[in-house]
Amino acid sequence: ARDQLATSDNDDHAEYNKKSRGYSMTDLLDYADRVWRGEESTEAYDFGDLRREGLHDVAPGVWMWPACGNVYIFPTREGLLFFDAGSIATAAELFAAVRTRTVDPLHTVVYSHGHVDHVAGVREFDAESETRGWRRPTVVAHENVSKRFHRYTTTNGYNTMINRRQFQRPEFQWPTVYRQPDVTYKDSAELKIGDLQIQLRHWRGETDDATVAWIPDQRIICSGDFFLWMMPNAGNPQKVQRFALEWANALRWMASLGAEILLPGHGVPIVGADRVRTALTDTAEVLQSLHDQTLDAMNSGATLDQVIHSVTAPPELMRKPYLTASYDEPEFVVRNLWRLYGGWYDGNPANLKPAQRNELAREITELSGGSHSLAQRAGELAARGDLRLAAHLAQIAVDAAPDDHPAHRTRVEVFRALEKASTSTMAKGIYSWAAAESQSVLDRVDLASALSAERNPRDRWTI
Repeated sequence: ARDQLATSDNDDHAEYNKKSRGYSMTDLLDYADRVWRGEESTEAYDFGDLRREGLHDVAPGVWMWPACGNVYIFPTREGLLFFDAGSIATAAELFAAVRTRTVDPLHTVVYSHGHVDHVAGVREFDAESETRGWRRPTVVAHENVSKRFHRYTTTNGYNTMINRRQFQRPEFQWPTVYRQPDVTYKDSAELKIGDLQIQLRHWRGETDDATVAWIPDQRIICSGDFFLWMMPNAGNPQKVQRFALEWANALRWMASLGAEILLPGHGVPIVGADRVRTALTDTAEVLQSLHDQTLDAMNSGATLDQVIHSVTAPPELMRKPYLTASYDEPEFVVRNLWRLYGGWYDGNPANLKPAQRNELAREITELSGGSHSLAQRAGELAARGDLRLAAHLAQIAVDAAPDDHPAHRTRVEVFRALEKASTSTMAKGIYSWAAAESQSVLDRVDLASALSAERNPRDRWTI
């Protein structure tokens, strides 16, 4: 199988795919090739079209469940090994898809990390094992996964709220029960299940509990969310600390392995050693650049305001199809780097012990001639394209006068314009939520009703 793998960027990919047809490969790899070349979008993946086709063969003896997030299935003589277990929304589909392909028991599950879109599909297999009298599947994870699950239960209300806002899902409820790992490791581990050997390595990146799997016999990397087919999720305004520099180091380590297939936590596989290396090193370079620029600015005495408006990602890399700012944004990564190295003080002494927001808003509004005047100016700024400045004034107007309908009307217009102008799920979610808050005041309906017309049907999401 290794001899069949591609080693160059273009022709070798097609040759690999052609030879792999002998192993009943589906057209997933053809589709992945077109996505790599920029000839096709990721919509078939994002909207679940690929998932509804069931399991896909991505290499000899390797199946992919292309869902949110991806699940990779390795049949062995002792049973199945899963790398990740998907989300609760697709858990029943995953079980059905696997059982359509094989009746072999699930032997082991490796969690790439503890985010809820990667760990929810084990319970159906646990229940099956109990019914059939099989041994329960063994779940393997980094030792910090259990700590994450504990934190999730203690911050359930907060996580419910921020994920409703981030994904515009007002009905979403953060889970309270998690399938705990049976076996944990600290730095590295090696598993041997039947004829499959898999090496696990811990790195910090999007999370502090992440695992990368390396399968040397097939030259396969299971990267988890270190590679996402989008700008790395190293910023995320509403979530806990991320680790951009260590993420870059992990990507370079993966690139050094000489892998010929990259199986990402989200998005389609990448086949061919050159492509894998390029994707990993490009992503590392983006993170390294943001890190170094931010740290240089901080070391020169810059404030947070100066840093976030001066640091930019390399534009030639951001044009790559696997680095679009469709979920996270470089500016948010910069803010997270500031938080990592500099704490929460932003360099503005008035923000050290700030007044209550509505009190400050009332003072500014009174000085400016009232909330109507402020909202009118916000509308003028928005009309000329100064959306960031318009957002400040529109927000101040409604903070000062929460029942002022003209102010709310302007706030709807400004934040809908910001949502339309934004590329990332995170920004769109927050802006859409803000617009819906004001729309609910105007229409005298609850927030869920105001959001209903703005729902985004995409099911590709990551925490």
